[in-house]
Amino acid sequence: MTTPHGQLKAGDAPLPTMLPWHASDVGAELASVLAARHNVSARRLVEPGPDPAALEQLMEAAVTAPDHGLLTPWHFVLIPASQRSLLGKAFVSALLERDPGATQAQLATAAEKAERAPCLLLAVAHVDTGTNGIPTHERLISLGCAIQNVLLSATALGYESGLASGRSLDAPAVRSLFGLEPHEQAICFIAIGTESQAKPPRQRPAAGSVLRVLGA
Repeated sequence: MTTPHGQLKAGDAPLPTMLPWHASDVGAELASVLAARHNVSARRLVEPGPDPAALEQLMEAAVTAPDHGLLTPWHFVLIPASQRSLLGKAFVSALLERDPGATQAQLATAAEKAERAPCLLLAVAHVDTGTNGIPTHERLISLGCAIQNVLLSATALGYESGLASGRSLDAPAVRSLFGLEPHEQAICFIAIGTESQAKPPRQRPAAGSVLRVLGA
């Protein structure tokens, strides 16, 4: 039997690698996960977050993303609790670089952002096309698909998630902290956890409004 977050209880037998399924059932479950997924700010995400087994499931979902050239032109970095203070210092440095006159309150807020959400990942794109000819936009599409797979899988496991970006991603202090190479670009943070207080879902575009027909 699994917990509400999809984790096996002690003594449970591991799930089989392949499960029998029916296409209509899978379609209904997928539609349910898609409808349930919504962006939750990191400040509203609390424990419990994904454990190592759940995190591995998220990465297994990520590597199913489309990948022209089979390059895996991206990776994710987990920022554990023991390293959050270093990330906070990098955020403070980035803010001071942009605004040397930042107040103590603003600096404290910048540092506090690193402490939000029980699970925090950095998504990094490999943007140097080199000699393989795969353009940057295709690499970014692959990363975008990998991120969406992570978000949907988190939802399927019973967690909420959200994305965060900002000017700090390009700051030297942040790049140095994550050891980013010149061809690597920090794209966004992925925060995962349990929503502390639910908010009404946002209005999504009508499905027909995003589909156009050539020649119509």
